[in-house]
Amino acid sequence: MSKITMYSTEWCSYCRTLKRAMTERGIGFAEIDIDSEPEAGATLEALTGGYRTVPTLDVCGKYLVNPKIAEVVEALELCN
Repeated sequence: MSKITMYSTEWCSYCRTLKRAMTERGIGFAEIDIDSEPEAGATLEALTGGYRTVPTLDVCGKYLVNPKIAEVVEALELCN
């Protein structure tokens, strides 16, 4: 099971950029498209105080909103 869940959308260029950077570094993740899964959008709003900002990542229970790849790597290192 992945330690990272990414909430994203198909049309989000920031999501595509972050996914590419994570894949290039060998960082595995599960992805939830909030447009395809409406209940996930409601979950995201609850986690972020009412926002549907993507990408939002759950890294071992820590939520990162629109993070840079360095922030993802740092959060992942802290949860290992």
